[in-house]
Amino acid sequence: MKTVIIVQARMTSTRLPGKVLKKVLDKPLLEYQIERLKRVKLADEIVIATTINSTDLPIIELCDRLSIPYFLGSEEDVLTRYYGAAKEHQADVVVRITSDCPLIDPLVINKVIQFFLDYRHECDYVSNSLERTYPRGMDTEVFSFLALHQAFVEAIAQPDREHVTPFIYMHPERYRLAQVVYSENQSSHRWTVDTADDFELIKRIIETLYPEIPKFTLEDCLDLFREYPDWSLINAHVEQKKYAA
Repeated sequence: MKTVIIVQARMTSTRLPGKVLKKVLDKPLLEYQIERLKRVKLADEIVIATTINSTDLPIIELCDRLSIPYFLGSEEDVLTRYYGAAKEHQADVVVRITSDCPLIDPLVINKVIQFFLDYRHECDYVSNSLERTYPRGMDTEVFSFLALHQAFVEAIAQPDREHVTPFIYMHPERYRLAQVVYSENQSSHRWTVDTADDFELIKRIIETLYPEIPKFTLEDCLDLFREYPDWSLINAHVEQKKYAA
């Protein structure tokens, strides 16, 4: 079984355009993420799923520089983009990651993949975000190519096409869902990049940890917030965009 990490990435974010290539310590956020994804031992390949828009050429250039495969698809129909990337790279198991999570911990991703592989005859979809216990920014979804194919063929609603997986996890009567939870509830932390304030927080984390611990973990980040608890206030007001049926 081939396991492929597919990362959706584009430059035209509405709240913070170009966020995926914003630099910290002279390195783009997406490069930090790719560096971390390369340490996911249970993944066979990483693919950046970007769009056919000329605005996303800088993402393609980064992929070329880092020798990372990429797939070009629709900006709005992200489900079709995922399906195309998964099919082209012959994925049996799809790991969905979003490019606004540059601090994502490869150990967390491995844990979710391992759960899916261990119970692949009993589940179609595993995530650590349906019941949120991990910090936002550690979000990992793992599902079968078959489930992705069915969603691609059958999903009609625009939010299902945009957000890729709702067609799967909103039909528990059809798909067998499973959840990986953290040892304690750390869901109050927001380590994803949607706004300038989000970026300021991520910038501080990377500037503090990366020079000394380039392979820093989720636990290293939590230790940092115990040292600087006021940092959580930087983006505490930011609201996550909701799925709209």
